[in-house]
Amino acid sequence: MIDRIKRLFAAAGSPMPTAAAAHGAIDELHLAAAALLAEVAMADDIGFDDAERSAICALMSARFGLSESDAAALVSAAEDHAAESVNLVGLTRVIKDSFSEQERIELIEMIWEVVYADGVLHDYEDSLLRRIAGLIYVSDRDRGEARKRVLVRLQAAPDTGHT
Repeated sequence: MIDRIKRLFAAAGSPMPTAAAAHGAIDELHLAAAALLAEVAMADDIGFDDAERSAICALMSARFGLSESDAAALVSAAEDHAAESVNLVGLTRVIKDSFSEQERIELIEMIWEVVYADGVLHDYEDSLLRRIAGLIYVSDRDRGEARKRVLVRLQAAPDTGHT
């Protein structure tokens, strides 16, 4: 699976889809979503910490039905990609073109969960989240509503340490 993920990362940066990307369209969506979550996780002063990594793995498993090991491999590849380059336009194009409006809003909720995984909303994370939302055509209103839903879930969860 790692080799397939690496090929998809290479294809995501190219304007013409490759056979690997065409064959694994679902994997390309997983990859784009994970890479965006990794970008946000790396945006604060702390970097990509264990809480954020765990949150992204759990979100990838729950949202896309991936096994724990596949989600961990995907997140590892996404982290490597995020550390090497920032190609938000290519990643967000995959999301914008493939996800429904509701799925794009759900992705924004996932991003909010990663942002709050360490219990702190950093200015850089907030700025990047706004930019991603704009690139995938999620309105400010929907972004704000997604944030409220995440905060309610986090407050309802026992022992999260989030405010």
